[in-house]
Amino acid sequence: MFKKNKHGIQVKTPEQLEKMRAAGLVVGRTLQLLRESVQPGMTPLDLDAIAEKAIRDEGAIPSFKGYQGFPATICASVNDEVVHGIPGDSRRLREGDIISIDCGAILDGWHGDSAITVPVGEVDPALTELMRVTEEAMWRGIAALTPGRHLSDIGHEVEKYARSQGRYGIPKEYGGHGIGTEMHMDPWVANHGRPGRGPKLEEGMCLAIEPMLNLGTDRTKVLADDWTVVTIDGKASAHFEHSVAVTHNGPWVLTALDGGKERLADLLGDDAGRV
Repeated sequence: MFKKNKHGIQVKTPEQLEKMRAAGLVVGRTLQLLRESVQPGMTPLDLDAIAEKAIRDEGAIPSFKGYQGFPATICASVNDEVVHGIPGDSRRLREGDIISIDCGAILDGWHGDSAITVPVGEVDPALTELMRVTEEAMWRGIAALTPGRHLSDIGHEVEKYARSQGRYGIPKEYGGHGIGTEMHMDPWVANHGRPGRGPKLEEGMCLAIEPMLNLGTDRTKVLADDWTVVTIDGKASAHFEHSVAVTHNGPWVLTALDGGKERLADLLGDDAGRV
């Protein structure tokens, strides 16, 4: 029922991709709601409650909650927190913060996974630029998801763009992953590296592309909660992610409400991206 290629990577049928698209849209709509909800004075736990209700109201299940013991529906990482922040109510968001919100949902056994970084009110221009570069690096990586290209081309495009924009730290320990009937599957998708290496991309593969960029060093550490990853130097970090299918028409961004059409048209031409 679940085909894998010679590299052990799950390859979906067109019908299975439609199911993944349905799960991806649940995540996309939830993140849109969360983006609109972020404001000074809220706690990350407030956002978590909004996300869980939105996902369950669509008949889906939060995929993070209970995953390897994670206690919440979203990961909420503020300022110097890179990824995997646990939403709590001990601090409130303040004007000038940035918050990365990572969200996943399961619908009919298929997973969607996506992340955004959102400014809290007015933020420092350096943070605005950090978010812009990180998101654009993600789209450069996504644009590489065409049949016949190699897995390492994705990370190469992410890194090439990030390096062209300034001295940003790229945490080497964290990256993207395969996705489908499980949230994290083979292959690992690095955010750096040389092109032309690893398995060739083929129709039906689905990968989560998720660069993280830091304003300072690429070095990180995990806090005592065994989840929250922070920068060593205390400088801010941004994180963006989409779940993407490889199709004969090019990348289909399953967690983007427009299928990635608008952004991919800029990078690949007007016919890029499915709806």
